[in-house]
Amino acid sequence: MSSTQPTNWYHSWGKRSLDLGLALPVALLTFPLLGLAAAAVALQNRGRVLFRQLRPGRHGVLFPLYKLQTMTNARDARGQLLPDAARLTRLGRWLRATSVDELPQLWNVLRGDISLIGPRPLLPHYLPLYSPEQARRHEVKPGITGWAQVNGRNAISWEQKFSYDVWYVNNLSLALDLRILLRTIRRVLSGRDVSMPGQATTEAFRGSPSSTSSL
Repeated sequence: MSSTQPTNWYHSWGKRSLDLGLALPVALLTFPLLGLAAAAVALQNRGRVLFRQLRPGRHGVLFPLYKLQTMTNARDARGQLLPDAARLTRLGRWLRATSVDELPQLWNVLRGDISLIGPRPLLPHYLPLYSPEQARRHEVKPGITGWAQVNGRNAISWEQKFSYDVWYVNNLSLALDLRILLRTIRRVLSGRDVSMPGQATTEAFRGSPSSTSSL
């Protein structure tokens, strides 16, 4: 996946500076909360605290993403994992509603795997399902929060999410990132759009019927 983004001071070093300047103090400030949440998760999940999964980053390069464990590994009689809604614990639901489960991703930011702001890193098996336009979401680093997250998060369709992601790629700037950060704080406090109706989070992406989408 090749990038068509112009290079300027923010793309070159400003965005990374913002990530480091904010992620490190936030990580230190929230460490006590993360510690308490991790202890509660460990008690509920018999010692399992972190959820680790490979996700595609910039240009589709895979990296390990970290979150607090919010689901059990409950399986049916055939050994298949139960649906997400059946495995999501009460504690896990609260962790997701408050976004506390995503605090370990600050480590991913400090490592340089992701940015604070960018398209959310999704599952690797979605990569061949994107249209060429949708795949442009990988021209930038993924993020903990993004333009799609502050415009509906899991309550909007995949086509809408990808349209917002590509719009972000085309309009990336310091002013836009600061705007997204402020709107993210308001959304986290309100607990809005955590899941799609009838889903623990959202339904799986199975491909889009159209090659492009618009805002």
